[in-house]
Amino acid sequence: MMNRVVLVGRLTKDPELRYTPNGVPVATFTLAVNRPFSNQQGEREADFINCVVWRKPAENVANFLKKGSLAGVDGRVQTRNYEGQDGKRVYVTEIQAESVQFLEPRSSSAGERNEGGSYGNQRSYNNNNGYDNNNSYGQNPNQNQRSNNNYTRVDDDPFANDGKTIDISDDDLPF
Repeated sequence: MMNRVVLVGRLTKDPELRYTPNGVPVATFTLAVNRPFSNQQGEREADFINCVVWRKPAENVANFLKKGSLAGVDGRVQTRNYEGQDGKRVYVTEIQAESVQFLEPRSSSAGERNEGGSYGNQRSYNNNNGYDNNNSYGQNPNQNQRSNNNYTRVDDDPFANDGKTIDISDDDLPF
C-alpha cells in the first residue's frame, strides 16, 4: 500500500504554531495549489489543502514561512475525526508533512529577487533528520548567511553555451 503526497503551492496565511501538552511543537498551514487546467471561463482554479508538520520542522516553518510563501510539501494523507461542540462527528483530512521545502528566499514572496539580483537558498526541514541545507556552502542554520552573489539566477539558461561547443557524451543522455 502507498500513501504519498507531493505538493507545491503558496501559503494562504501565516502558519499557526502550537505546542502539545508534552511540549511538542506542531504547525498548521493551508497551501493553495493550482489545478493543471482552466475552467470554462479560462480561469485557473486552486485547491486549498491543510497541512500539519511536527517538532523542529514545525518551528522552522513558523519562523521562515509567511502568507504567500512558495513551499513544497512531501508527506502523506491522514484523516481523523472528533466530536464537535454541537455533538456531531467532525471528519478532517489533512497532509502530514514529512518534509517542507522553502522554495523562495526568506525576504521574498511571490518570486521576488533579493537585492543581489539572485534567488536565495532552498531549504528543507524534515521530520526524519531535522535540518538540510541545499546550498553550495553547507552552512548550518546558526551561521551568518553569506552573500548570494555566487548563485545562478533561476531565469539564466544553464545550457547556454556562450558561443562555445557543448561537449556531452552519448552515455550522459537519458535516451
